[in-house]
Amino acid sequence: MEASPVPTIPATRGLPIARVRDVFSPEEVEQRLRRLKAQGNDREQAALCQTYERMLERGPQRFAVKPSGVPDLEPLYEQLPNFSAVLDDVRRHVALAQESSDSLEITPLLLLGPPGVGKTHFAQQLADLLATTMTLVPMSSMTAGWLLSGSSSQWKGAKPGKVFEALVEGNYANPVLVVDEIDKASDAQYDPLGALYGLLEPQTAQRFVDEFAEVPIDASQVIWITTANDERTIPDPILNRMNVFEIAPPTRDEARGIARQLYQRLRAAHDWGRLFDEEPGDDVLDQLAGLAPREMRRALMTGFGNARLDRRDHLKPTDLPAAPGGRPRIGFVQ
Repeated sequence: MEASPVPTIPATRGLPIARVRDVFSPEEVEQRLRRLKAQGNDREQAALCQTYERMLERGPQRFAVKPSGVPDLEPLYEQLPNFSAVLDDVRRHVALAQESSDSLEITPLLLLGPPGVGKTHFAQQLADLLATTMTLVPMSSMTAGWLLSGSSSQWKGAKPGKVFEALVEGNYANPVLVVDEIDKASDAQYDPLGALYGLLEPQTAQRFVDEFAEVPIDASQVIWITTANDERTIPDPILNRMNVFEIAPPTRDEARGIARQLYQRLRAAHDWGRLFDEEPGDDVLDQLAGLAPREMRRALMTGFGNARLDRRDHLKPTDLPAAPGGRPRIGFVQ
């Protein structure tokens, strides 16, 4: 079967393609497909045949992207001031890949911190910066251990895991995969984190085998970000494979800065933004600073709407929704 052309990279990214990389061997897939068809075609085998045919239709080549130079991270330092140490680490890894044929390699990251400090938002911003995609793997909502590694095709309702989907259905050999709330992974019959032992090591990740597809996939270029509230439940062998960063809540001044930037981004992103003042008032920033970063956008959208209902060009603190019990939703670093 003839492979489809390599997909085009979005021009808006502004970052060059380092190279094209094969994420699987078509010969191995074709061999598996021939053997499977020779065995018959029950329901489980039919689903597996469709997976192999889809792989051959898409072809094995995916983009492995990296910036042409060390990107300007200043906007991210301003948006995410409590992630400065992580951004410093990313800058070092990007610098190593410059002026060479090497792919971008980032040591897996573990972001430790309370809910709401922006861990998942950081991961999305990093994916955008590196011109790749992000896949979220929420470990707290798992009902089975196969979310990462897939489930055997012999099981009813079996399907590939998130790693396979990101590489086979996506356009990139180096997507960002976020294992969210890794400390909450639990399964009485199966180790949900078992696949990570090999996936976090580039050498073994080169031939990662999804339990559904049963063909090797090159996952060695995946950029891994894990998040957790408490590292004590994470196995030491996994902790030892990652760079660990403790993410503190922003200081009050940092939170005010985050709120101000978010106000300006929302205003600039919508035509109705021209109806509002360029800068929010200090009293509005004070109230927004009491919210977790991920709550600020919703609060601002509510505030903008309430201000327009009142035909005003500026926000008042009363336009914003009150925190439950009148208390801030997040603590601050003094």
